[in-house]
Amino acid sequence: MTKLSVNINKVAVIRNSRGGNMPDVIRTALDVERFGAEGITVHPRPDQRHIRYDDVRRLKEVLTTEFNIEGNPIPKFTDLVMEVVPTQVTLVPDSADAITSNSGWNTKANSDFLREKTALFHSKGIRVSIFVDPDPAMVRGAADVGADRVELYTEGYARRYAAGQEAAIAPYVAAAEEARRLGLGLNAGHDLNLENLRYFATTIDWLDEVSIGHALICDALYLGLQETVRRYLGELGK
Repeated sequence: MTKLSVNINKVAVIRNSRGGNMPDVIRTALDVERFGAEGITVHPRPDQRHIRYDDVRRLKEVLTTEFNIEGNPIPKFTDLVMEVVPTQVTLVPDSADAITSNSGWNTKANSDFLREKTALFHSKGIRVSIFVDPDPAMVRGAADVGADRVELYTEGYARRYAAGQEAAIAPYVAAAEEARRLGLGLNAGHDLNLENLRYFATTIDWLDEVSIGHALICDALYLGLQETVRRYLGELGK
């Protein structure tokens, strides 16, 4: 069944807005695990405006579920991942000043770079997922550079969902089927929420993992963290 990995970046945003350690990012991650999520995702950025590099190191020491670190593999990020050795690294082509991830890799144009980074992370036994738009050609490019998985960038699906579910998911089905044909694992993330998650996960029922942060943390403000994690797991059939 599809695993739920909770992105805790937004918890760090709140903490950093006032300094100190409230809310406690490490405690939140441990609570999320205790409430049933199967993974924790973080996306440290160069300016450390939310998750800090030291948070990543501390999380590695205490987490018992899968640990996924996302980011653009610039030298500083690469060094961190090689030091921490998470379960999975998700390579995302975001610029240093990006508010949030806004596109997938062109895996053809960046094949040499991605192949080099993938081989480096594999040398530490780290699973490599490459963030791609729902384009079978980009999925093939990820396979060509040796990735273990692709993560489909689902902002387009979420944006079009209300206007028509079948049309919104069609390109994702095509990309997912190509990943399956090539033997790649399949992740998805960005703007998935309690409204659109179930349809995505049941239509593409070979999905390995979803990574959800912003919507889940927003829902937790109203529902509480434990109830929110329970509801997202319920949308995944758990």
